Amino acid sequence: MKKIAFYGGSFDPIHKGHLKVAQKLVELFELDEFVFIPAFHAPHKKDKKPTSAFQRYAMLCLATKDEAKIGVSKVELDLPNKPYTIETLTKLKTALPKKKIFFVMGADSWAEITTWREWEKVLTVVNIIVVTRPPIQIEFSHVTPDIQARIVDLRGKMNFELDDEDKIYITDAVSLGISSTEIRNKIREQIDGWRDDVPFEVANYIEKYKVY
Repeated sequence: MKKIAFYGGSFDPIHKGHLKVAQKLVELFELDEFVFIPAFHAPHKKDKKPTSAFQRYAMLCLATKDEAKIGVSKVELDLPNKPYTIETLTKLKTALPKKKIFFVMGADSWAEITTWREWEKVLTVVNIIVVTRPPIQIEFSHVTPDIQARIVDLRGKMNFELDDEDKIYITDAVSLGISSTEIRNKIREQIDGWRDDVPFEVANYIEKYKVY
């Protein structure tokens, strides 16, 4: 069975940490495909307006253009209504019945998972990969015992076998602590060094189109 991972988020902007996550997870989980899904606007972050979805999509395409197994999906951009993650995952599972699906989230998303619509269903409908990011500490007390029972802690492990059933995998295989928020702030405050944190083509795009 082919394995495909979907990484949802704002990617505002995509940075080298995001790319490193994709590359490492392709290797670690022996994925056949890794797909970034830029959110039109995260429904649980109604008070935070992101950069244009189309600009974020363009930056993702530029960042992944040379990656054979890594791509970008418009599944959330093509829908007339802003979908919740559970709706996107249900749609993907229906469209890909013969593939083992993984949904990737960062430590910050894991920390606020209980604010998501139908969060328990999100964590059980497909496999989940939670990628830790310093200095955010991973906690498990905020989820139910049933959800805790599905957790497989892979921190410190590079060799393992996947379970046949859908699980929640916690990995620290990638620990590049870069933040999109910090990048945006550096650009707006005209602080040097932000270009080092994003792919070359993305940095040029940001400057050319004055994204931030």
